[in-house]
Parts: sequence; structure tokens; C-alpha cells
Amino acid sequence: MPSVEEEKLLKGTNLEWPDIVVIVLYFVIILGFGIWSSTRNRGSVGGYFLAGRNMHWMLVGGSLFASNIGSGHFVGLAGSGAASGIGIAVFELNAIFILLLLGWIFVPVYIAAGVFTMPEYLRKRFGGQRIRVYLAILALLLYIFTKISADLYAGAVFIQQSLQFNLYVAIVILLAISAIFTITGGLTAVIWTDFIQTIIMIIGAFVLMILGFVEVGGFQQLALKYFESAPTTSLNSTTACGLANPDAFHLFRDVNSPDLPWTGVIFGLTVSGVWYWCSDQVIVQRALAAKNLSHAKGGTILAGYLKFLPLFLLVFPGMMARILFPDTVGCSDPESCKKYCGKERGCSDIAYPMLVLKLMPVGARGMMLACMMAALMSSLTSIFNSGSTIFTIDVWKRMRKNASDVELMIVGRVFVLVLVGVGIAWIPVVQSGSELFHYIQAVTSYLAPPICAVYVLAVLWKRINEQGAFWGLMIGLVTGMIRFGWEFSYTVPPCGQEHLDTRPSIIKDVHYLHFGIILFFVVAISTTIISLVTKEIPDDRLVRLTFWTRHETRERLDISDIEDEEAEKKNLERNEVDSYGSSKTATPAASVDNVAGSQGHLVVEEQNTGTETNCCKRAFFWICGIERMRDQSEPQVLPDDHTSIKEQPRWKTFTDINAIILMVLAIFMWGFFY
Repeated sequence: MPSVEEEKLLKGTNLEWPDIVVIVLYFVIILGFGIWSSTRNRGSVGGYFLAGRNMHWMLVGGSLFASNIGSGHFVGLAGSGAASGIGIAVFELNAIFILLLLGWIFVPVYIAAGVFTMPEYLRKRFGGQRIRVYLAILALLLYIFTKISADLYAGAVFIQQSLQFNLYVAIVILLAISAIFTITGGLTAVIWTDFIQTIIMIIGAFVLMILGFVEVGGFQQLALKYFESAPTTSLNSTTACGLANPDAFHLFRDVNSPDLPWTGVIFGLTVSGVWYWCSDQVIVQRALAAKNLSHAKGGTILAGYLKFLPLFLLVFPGMMARILFPDTVGCSDPESCKKYCGKERGCSDIAYPMLVLKLMPVGARGMMLACMMAALMSSLTSIFNSGSTIFTIDVWKRMRKNASDVELMIVGRVFVLVLVGVGIAWIPVVQSGSELFHYIQAVTSYLAPPICAVYVLAVLWKRINEQGAFWGLMIGLVTGMIRFGWEFSYTVPPCGQEHLDTRPSIIKDVHYLHFGIILFFVVAISTTIISLVTKEIPDDRLVRLTFWTRHETRERLDISDIEDEEAEKKNLERNEVDSYGSSKTATPAASVDNVAGSQGHLVVEEQNTGTETNCCKRAFFWICGIERMRDQSEPQVLPDDHTSIKEQPRWKTFTDINAIILMVLAIFMWGFFY
């Protein structure tokens, strides 16, 4: 049972009217500003999905950080900190180095290639449709399994603790706001509000960190009291369940550690990190929205500096929550945990919400609730926007090649609703786990390494071809899905009931980070072997598509263009055969119609958007961003200045120096908490 002091803290108070006022004002201001900021770029595909490629480095960096630090981090990082110490911070410190890889290795290639999406890059790099469509669908699945459902659950935990709402009622409210915002705004609104919400999150979390340190007596007392923060049930038990991790203040842990083995941290985490930061649409889309390469690099540097903050703003507060609420946050007895948070395998996920509700004064609690909802919204809106981009450009346009811009804009927004529904359906699986952040990373390690391997090889080695990449991905998919389905088919027993664990050794003893390393090399080797024994891609089709050819100025003969021309030729020949005779005289007119259908993107014809249009149609057109769209008789092609990777010498020097400083600081942090 909770101690007397803990019971006093637990009683606390519910949100009062000043808290509610703060929350309402936050939503009014942030939604209004976001929609206003989107009015310049929302009326075109490029504007809606890439914000017109005109974002300042500060906005890019803030959006990169905010898109990554969602409510899943507030709940997950703090929860893992409460459960096992600072080890979980390795995910944040490792990301600093990967962000620099994004800015210096991958983004220059993507910009030079002139792409909107990551699957589109592979389409240009390898040709064919099967890799692009496969990766688009897999990316959407990863969004659902590791992002949407996890963030929704994390946000709902906080809302549930603070407002006593039903879990699914809280989810529906948050989803409605986030979906409407994304549907009406596009990427410009998302990036601007990400920037504002980053400031809100940092200020709110910083205030709570100070209050927490004051409550526990400072950092030295935190280091002492954490090891004494055992729940009453553990003190009366003969097992080690509920006792603090002896390695709680170390980043590097034993190779056989079930938590975070150092080999998995150094190598396996890097594999997952390269996938997330260098090939995931949610992240790369923000870097591609920068004005130029220097602004993209500056954005990655700013995001790298901000990645030092989660250790102090989230992980340490999670450890403080365990000290202040050992019987609830640190519970290990299944019955007690079920009573406190509805889960038998621990209540560490409620660490941060409890800290907010019990330590923050009236009004400030509302600010922190707005902060948490800001984190949730920034993450969800980013995922919704990027998910709709991938589906619209990489899947829908493959099925409907002649789709007009109005159709693409509507489909992209409708698909947001599909993501919402599937994400809600997966929440019970997330809820059944123990630590949220480890669930996210485990799923990533089963599905992401094949993608990482293919992107790394595609960017760095010209010899990799479509056959090697595709079959390498297929081998990786089958291997990863076997592990994914196999592991989640078992239920991990709570602490103290290990004798009930029926999982085979290959599941129980092979850490998910170690599995990620194995899967990466299996795919890399398979892709290389298959590529070497199949036909090589000619050099003139790889201009500006690899790191080594990014500066070439000669014209590139696109593989996709050749394939499209061949497919179109075959279709025309087939049509001529099918309609031999009378169709010959009609072919010119039909061809004109086809051209009009594929290139004549008259989004809304005059008779449909004139003064006779009723109010409902006008509202519908405004929501879909097509009320001011004009005839776009040319296909969507980026201007030359948006595909240039030339940099001014002084800005190049400035970003290079900051990158070195950033790496030195990161290495110092690794060494300090070795």
C-alpha cells in the first residue's frame, strides 16, 4: 500500500477552471495560427505536402524535434526512466549522430534527385513500381504499429489520469482535433505549429524538472534515493521484483542485459536510427521542406542540440516519479498494478502524468496538459500528413495515373481518416505491453532494418539494382514478420512469475536490438549478391541519385521515364489492335482526351466554382484546399533552385563547425554517463 506521504501526494486535486482556461486558449491560438500560416501553400500538391520548400532552418529543426518528441516520449521515456534508469536516453544521444548523417549524406542526394517522398526516390533510383509501392505500404504499417497507436495510447494515458475520461473518449477527442488540423492545413501548418509547440513543450517540461529536483533534493539525492525507491510489496518479498536496476545511471550495460545491451545500443540502435531519421517520410519530409541544403543542415543541427534535452526533461523526471510514488509508479505486484493503472506488468507509464498532476500548481497543470496535447498533436499531425503524402503519391497515383490534382488533394485528406481508424484498432495490443518505448523500438527492429539496408546501399553504391533491392526487401520482410508474429503470439508473464514463461529461447534470449543487427546484414548481403549476379544499371541513369554522383550536371535519363514510355507504347498498340478499323479515325481525338486527362489538371472547372456554387460546396472546396487552385497544365516538377545542393562558403563552414561541436558534446555525454 502507498505510504502516508505518497497518499497525500496522490490525493492532489483535479483540474480547476484556470487549468481549463489555459487549455482552451492554447487550442484556439494554435489552431488559428496554424490554419492562417497554411493559406499561402495549401492550394497545390507541392504546397500541401512540402510547404512550398521554403522553410527556415529554425522551423525545420523545431519541427524535426517536435515530430519526434510526441506524447509517446513523454510517457515512454519517463516510464522507462522510472523502470530502469537513464539507459533509455541512448536512443536520444544516438539520434544526434544520425541527424548529422541525414543532413550531410542523405538529404543532398534527395534534394539533387528532386523527389517528394522516400519511395519516390527508390522509384527513380531503381525503376519499377513494386519497390515503391511495397515501401509505401510498409511505411504506413509502421506508422500504425509504432507511431499512431502508441502516441494515441500515451496521450490518452495522460488525459485519463488528469480528466478521468474513458480511454477511448479521450482518444476520439484528440484524434478529431489533430485530423481536422492536418486535413485543412497541410505541411506548412504542421511545421509552423510544430515550432511553436516545441517551445511550449520545452518550457513546460523544464519547469516540471525544476519542481521535481526541488522535491527530491537535487541530483545527488536523486542518485541516492532512486536505489531506495522500492515498493512495499518488494520489501516484503523474497524476489528482486520492483527493486531498482543496479545499472540505473549507466548508458552502457552488459551484453546479456535484457534491458539495453551495449552491443545492441551501438550497432542495432544505429540501424533503426538510420531508418527513422534518414529514410522515414515523417522526418525527411521536414528536411526537404527547407529553403536549401544549408537550411536543411542547420535544421538537423538544431534538432541535434535539442536531443540533449530529453534526458533532463523526461528521463530524470521519470526517475523522480518513482522516488515520490514507489508503490504506484514502481509497483511490481500484478494485483496492485492492476488496481493503480489497469495493467498487470507495471505502472511506469503513468510516471510523468502523476508528476504533473501532483507537483504542478493550479494553472500550471493546465499548461502542462496543453504541453502534452501539443506533443501528441505535433506527432499525430506529422504522421497524418506524411502518411497521406505517401498513400496519395506512391499508391493512389499508381492506381489512378490520370488522377487530377483535386482528386489527389481529396484522397490525401480522406486517407487521414483511414489511418485514424486502424490506429485505434491496434491500441489494445499496445496497451497489453509493459514499457511503451521498448514496444515501439521492438516493432521497429523487426520491420525497419531491411529498409535501412536498401536505402544505405542505394545511396552509397551504384552497383545495387532493382532485382537485388526488391528480393532483399522480401527476404527481410519474411524474416522480420516471422519474428514479429512469433513474439507477439506469446504473453510475457509479470515479474516473479518467470516459471510461466513459455517463449522459446530464440525469442526470449535474442534481444530485439541484436535481431535488428542480424536482419540488417541478412538483407544487405542478399541484396548485394543478387545485384552482382543480375544486370547493372547504366551510369547515365544514376546521375544525382547517389552520394558520389550528387554534383553531376549532365542530364539524367530516368529509368521511370523509359519504363513509362514503354508501358504507354504497349497500351497504345493494344488499343489499336482492340479497336482496329473505325478507331483509327478516332485516335487523334482520343489522344487529346488522354492528354487532357493526364496533364490538364483543371482542378475545379469554372461552372463548378463560380457564383452558382452553393455554400456546402464552397466549404468542401476550402477544406480540401482547392478553392483557389488554377489550371496546372504542366506536371508537378520542382524548380531548378529547389534541386540545387550548392552552398555559400560561409554557411557551409558555419554548419560544418557546429556539426563538429555537436558531436564533441554528444561524445562527452556518452563518456560522462558511461
